[in-house]
Amino acid sequence: MGSGPSNPDPRVLHAMAQDLLGQFDPAFTVIMEETQAELRRLFQTRNRGTFPVSGTSRAGMEAAVVSLVEPGEVVLAVENGRFGRLFEEIARRAGAEVAVLRAPWGTPVDPVDVERALVRRRAAVVTLVHGETSTGTLNPVAEIAAVAHRHDALVVVDAVSTLGGARLDVDGWDVDVCVAGCQKCLGCPSGLAPVTYSDGVARRMAKRGTLIRSNYLDLTQLERYWSPERLNHHTAPTTMVYGLREALRLVADEGLETRIRRHEAAGQAMAAGLRALGFLPFGPPPGPLKMPMLTPVLVPEGVDDLKGRARLLDEQGIEIMGAFGGLAGQVWRVGTMGYNARRAPVLRTLTALAAVLGPLPGGASIGEALLEADRYWETLAAAS
Repeated sequence: MGSGPSNPDPRVLHAMAQDLLGQFDPAFTVIMEETQAELRRLFQTRNRGTFPVSGTSRAGMEAAVVSLVEPGEVVLAVENGRFGRLFEEIARRAGAEVAVLRAPWGTPVDPVDVERALVRRRAAVVTLVHGETSTGTLNPVAEIAAVAHRHDALVVVDAVSTLGGARLDVDGWDVDVCVAGCQKCLGCPSGLAPVTYSDGVARRMAKRGTLIRSNYLDLTQLERYWSPERLNHHTAPTTMVYGLREALRLVADEGLETRIRRHEAAGQAMAAGLRALGFLPFGPPPGPLKMPMLTPVLVPEGVDDLKGRARLLDEQGIEIMGAFGGLAGQVWRVGTMGYNARRAPVLRTLTALAAVLGPLPGGASIGEALLEADRYWETLAAAS
């Protein structure tokens, strides 16, 4: 119940237990094509270059940067958390000249600040995290993309934690490259990184003046692998593709809007229950710039971060996450992602926290916390 990985849906695990197919088996080619079609629907894009990179989410981030950025080009890394900082590091390793726009952790990035940074220094690419799981913050992607395009910069977006659980519209928001993950709101084990990029980006990569520095993460070759050409590039993890396809089918069966509402209700229920237990929130207030599937709270006074989380895991079988950097030891991150964005895991987590913490701050009651959380499920049921 942390910031990911989340528990996979049982249907996904069942799909991954099926017999293996060879990567060039015609039946597997059909599975690949279905996976691409469902990814386009979920990303809300018509991009031809849409497929999963064989590797974890970080592989997708690195593939996007190393394939797009040439050595010596300027990249503006927009950073208001741990994963914005990761984009910064990846761009430096790709040979880019990196300018950094930093915002306080727990605060959304202001598009006006992005405009000022691009006026100060022209950049070819802007990197941005949609949902910064280190703080539970959503960044205004559409507004920042519009600013970047006014300055002739391309936008690379990390939607690892938000795809399938929050509103994301690649074409509508005019995002050039978007990278996601399987192990968060999609409810699939980690191991593939869905990516999508525009035809304009594909043309830019094809006209590079320098060789892409990675063979394995070369998006131009990977697109040919996932095309009817079926370039013999690498051996795909076929079992993972089975799982991703089933996870995408689950999204289609549920309906994307219904799924987003479920994640919103689960996050609101968890936040309400934690407030009733006496936890103080961290990060943006409820609203359009708060991640619906992650609830950061301050570690209660007198509770040791590591020992508290260890007891929760050892005694109750529930894992939540601590924090990074200057927030380490001060913040807990409680997630409600994918298969865990349901009533039972939320109520079980609240009950387990109350049991581990003992006397609750301010004389709070676990019964009151469960009632507060339940109200959001009643609202969701009524809306459905």
